[in-house]
Amino acid sequence: MLKMETANVAQSLNQENMGDYVAQLQLHMTLQARNLVPNLTHSGDPRQQLLQETQATVEKLASRQGISF
Repeated sequence: MLKMETANVAQSLNQENMGDYVAQLQLHMTLQARNLVPNLTHSGDPRQQLLQETQATVEKLASRQGISF
């Protein structure tokens, strides 16, 4: 019985990890398609960094809910 519960928990964690991976992949693809992928160089402007982080968060949430802009 304990092995079955452990297996169920492990399967649930694997599905959650896969869901996170898919959401991150969708976010990257969406941003890339819109040419909004942030530069790899960090700008010294904290406002620009906050804007990029906010954009990424919104896109991530939207991709998980299936909302399109």
